[in-house]
Amino acid sequence: MAAFRVGISRDVVTKDGTMFGDAAFDVLKDPAVQWEILPDLVPALTPAHAASYDAICLLSARLTRETLSAPACRLGLVARFGVGYDSVDVPACTERGVLVAITPDAVRRPVGTSVIAYVLALAHRMVLKDRLVRDGRWAEKGNHLGTGLVGRTLGVVGVGNIGREVLRLARPFGLRLLGADPQVRQADVDELGVTMTDLPTLLAESDFVSINCLLDDNTHGLIGAAEFARMKPTAYFINTSRGPTVVESALVDAVRDGRIAGAAIDVFEREPTPVDNPLLAFDNVIVAPHAICHTDECMRGLAESAFRASVSLAHGERPPYLVNPEALAHPRWAGRFHR
Repeated sequence: MAAFRVGISRDVVTKDGTMFGDAAFDVLKDPAVQWEILPDLVPALTPAHAASYDAICLLSARLTRETLSAPACRLGLVARFGVGYDSVDVPACTERGVLVAITPDAVRRPVGTSVIAYVLALAHRMVLKDRLVRDGRWAEKGNHLGTGLVGRTLGVVGVGNIGREVLRLARPFGLRLLGADPQVRQADVDELGVTMTDLPTLLAESDFVSINCLLDDNTHGLIGAAEFARMKPTAYFINTSRGPTVVESALVDAVRDGRIAGAAIDVFEREPTPVDNPLLAFDNVIVAPHAICHTDECMRGLAESAFRASVSLAHGERPPYLVNPEALAHPRWAGRFHR
C-alpha cells in the first residue's frame, strides 16, 4: 500500500529552520506517514500539489477550486495552522470530499493572552510612554495618564473558542464583561460572569472592544463608521481576528478624529499592510504583523494539532476539528473510518 504523504506549506520555514521547532515534528514520526515541506513558496496551492499529497498542512497559501480541479486529485485533508479558514474554498473541498481541519486547541490560550496583553498595553499607554523616554520627553509623563481596569467594561464580539478564553482571562482584573454573538445563549456563558447583549449595546457601553469572530459573509465589514460612532471617545478598539471584519478607513477616521481613544491591531484589510498605512503614524495605535500570538507555545501547538489530524487520517480515524464534516458523506470515505 502506498505511503500516506503529508505536505507542509513552505512558509513555515524560518532562518532557524522552522517556526515550529524540532519537537513538533515528533508527531509525524509514524511508519504510516511520509512528510516533506513543499519545495516552493506559492500564494496558492496548485493541482500538482493536490495530486501529490494525501494531506497538506497549510499556513498562509490559499486553496482554491482550481487546486482541486485535476482528475488525479489525491488530497483528502487540508489542516490549517490556526482557526481561520477564509483562505480555503470550503465548498469546493466538500464537493470533492476533501476534509478541512483547524487547530482551535492550539490558539485558544495564546490569542487570548494576546488580547489581554493589548488591553494592558492600551490601558497603561505603554507605547506612548516608551516613546517619551526615547525622545527625551520625560517631563510630559503627567499628561498621559492610563486607564484603570477595575469597574471598566470589556466587550468581546464573537464569544467562541477564543472569545471565551479572553473573557475567562479577564475575570481577575475586575472588569465588567459583555459579549455579543448571535450563536451564543446567555446560559452558555453564565459561569464566566458574562452578560450577553447586542452589538450596538456592547459598543456603547464598553471601554475596551475586542473582535474575536471568524471572517465570513456575515462578519465582513462588521465594524464600520456607524459602529465606531457608537463607541465612547475614551474607549479602545482591539482586533486580533481578521482585517476585513473592520472597515479600515473608518478605523483610521475614528482614531484621527478622536472618536475613540486608540486601538491595537494585529490584522489588516491588506496584508502585508503598506508602510504608508495611516494607522502606523498614530501614537495611540499598537500594531503587529498578524503575529501577536506567535510564541513557541502557540507555534508548537499549531503544528502538533495539524500533524495529529494528518496522522489520524493516515490510520483511518476521523480527524478532529473538522469545519466541513458533511464532506465525510462523500463516496471516497465510504467504509474508510474504523473510528
